[in-house]
Amino acid sequence: MDHLPLAAPAAAAAAESLSPSPGAGRALDAYKTALATAASAAAYAVMARSMARELLPDELRAAVRWCAAAARARFGRGDRERHTVVIRRYFDTGYGENHLFDAARAYLATRIDPRAMRRLCLARSRAKEPDGGGRWTTLMCMEPGGSTVDVFDGVEFTWTSVETGADDTKKKGKGGGGGGSPRESLELCFDAEHTDTALERYVPFVMSTAEELQMRDRSLRIFMNEGQLWHGINHHHPATFDTLAMDPALKDSVIADLDRFLKRRDYYRRIGKAWKRGYLLYGPPGTGKSSLVAAMANYLRFNLYDLDLSEVRLNSSLQKLLIHMPNKSILVIEDIDCCFDAAASRKDAKAPEPVEELDPGYTSDSSDDSWPMNAHRPGAAPPKGITLSGLLNFIDGLWSTCGEERIIVFTTNYKDRLDPALLRPGRMDMHIYMGYCGWEAFRTLARNYFLVDDHELFPEIQELLSAVDVTPAEVSEMLLRSEDVDVALRGLKEFLQEKRRKTRKEAEYKKDAAEDKEAAVAEEAV
Repeated sequence: MDHLPLAAPAAAAAAESLSPSPGAGRALDAYKTALATAASAAAYAVMARSMARELLPDELRAAVRWCAAAARARFGRGDRERHTVVIRRYFDTGYGENHLFDAARAYLATRIDPRAMRRLCLARSRAKEPDGGGRWTTLMCMEPGGSTVDVFDGVEFTWTSVETGADDTKKKGKGGGGGGSPRESLELCFDAEHTDTALERYVPFVMSTAEELQMRDRSLRIFMNEGQLWHGINHHHPATFDTLAMDPALKDSVIADLDRFLKRRDYYRRIGKAWKRGYLLYGPPGTGKSSLVAAMANYLRFNLYDLDLSEVRLNSSLQKLLIHMPNKSILVIEDIDCCFDAAASRKDAKAPEPVEELDPGYTSDSSDDSWPMNAHRPGAAPPKGITLSGLLNFIDGLWSTCGEERIIVFTTNYKDRLDPALLRPGRMDMHIYMGYCGWEAFRTLARNYFLVDDHELFPEIQELLSAVDVTPAEVSEMLLRSEDVDVALRGLKEFLQEKRRKTRKEAEYKKDAAEDKEAAVAEEAV
């Protein structure tokens, strides 16, 4: 930077090189002085800007940029025409609160830079939940008179918080008496040439962003079916993709598939398909299928709807249940292989049996409590009125368009028992094998339980995991038995060693049995 101040002497020399006439006199001297001063000021300005970039903290430079943007928004417009959209907190016509005001304030809370504003309002509220609980949220907003600038698609929008006098509407409603209360509103200012952008794109963007924030901050719920109704409670399952014990490559592929699904609304509409996605989770018991469903719900912030087909009598009842599922939800049908006998389902679909044979006392007003108790026993077959065809009609038939942005998850321990009609793309789009605990899955569990990434027993455990089949649930149980990492890992090593011994004995027994069978066959042949 040392060469920058040399511009001043150079400029002065250039000025002296001019050959003034005797008549120029003082005017020429004044010109040379002004030229040298301007050159020096420019050089030092460049040097000061470079020094500020190196020495000033990012926060201070951000505040300076914000002030400059605000100054340009207020004073740098010249004679440009400006439009203002007023968003009041309450309607003057008695319709109650203006939801656009709440959405705009929630959106601006993510855009306000607290380091660049002298006065802010900080509020902490608790959203009420149906079960009486709630979730605390902290909201940062502008004080009356404050303003901030937001840029959308290269267009500057200025938001200002305004507080007017007492609410005249409330005064009139009280017979003109009462002091009323100040009315709060937000003003959105922009150049008149960007009116279409503001009303057709920016305001909808603010609303959709606020909706996403609300979805992210809300408490998740899980619903179960009883008759033709859903009953829900808060869902606090802590599983996330970070804590999920599964193969990292498979985990990343599931996350990428979910992200791609969320961004494809217009794409699904263009190709004429319902905006939904089906997943089949299969593998041995204890491999984390339910945990993966919970992780998907926490990642998407979608509520869960756990469908128990033994509680549903007819296909029409099933349709009513599924129609009343809202958008942005996950439908879960666990152990789908136990719900239908493929051949019987297809037979029922062709010639359904009369309702009287299902339940002689059933009428359209009958209570669901009258259903036989054996329908609730583990492994009990669903009512004969429920068919595989009825379920498929909602998943991939005409009824599949009765909602959008839905995830449908099936789980099974035995994929080979499923009807091929369920497995085709469009019904189960992505098949995810939840296998035994591998090395990377174990490392995730060790990090979750003990916050360690390495240990002297890790090499032995890695070798044992490659030799035996053990589920993540079994590994988790061994790690839970002690809070001391050394004790827990030693216990896990002994458990795996014992399991390897049993596996070898079983293999030897099967080998001997096979050899005896071959010998017996050879003797019979002789």
